[in-house]
Amino acid sequence: MKKRTPVSTIMTANVITLNHTDNLDVAERLFKANNIRHIPVVSGDAIIGMLSYTDLLRISFADATFEEEENVETIVYNMFTIEQVMAKNLVSVRSQTTIKEAAEILAQKEFHALPVVDDGKLVGILTTTDLINYLLDQF
Repeated sequence: MKKRTPVSTIMTANVITLNHTDNLDVAERLFKANNIRHIPVVSGDAIIGMLSYTDLLRISFADATFEEEENVETIVYNMFTIEQVMAKNLVSVRSQTTIKEAAEILAQKEFHALPVVDDGKLVGILTTTDLINYLLDQF
């Protein structure tokens, strides 16, 4: 295992993003269609938040009590904006941050994803799954 390997070697570079003006229905479709759990939220080129699938599950707790699930989710999702639900106090890393440094941040902060930002622009996302796959490749 190389100690100075940058996160750029294991991050996802083709990042699926949400615009802050999108609605939560769009977010849910992106989560499901792409089998992902974290989506950076952008305004123009700037990342302003991170939405996780868990965030959606928290606000749609009521759907389990009704038969017409999709209608209830739509009603609940229309009660909130992405900006109200997303995490706003982001910790990000640069593409040249070492994998070890990023892993330490994920472990200490108990995050599951870190946006990778260079010169104010989102260039990737690093998830715990990326780290696990990297570790598995070492054996």
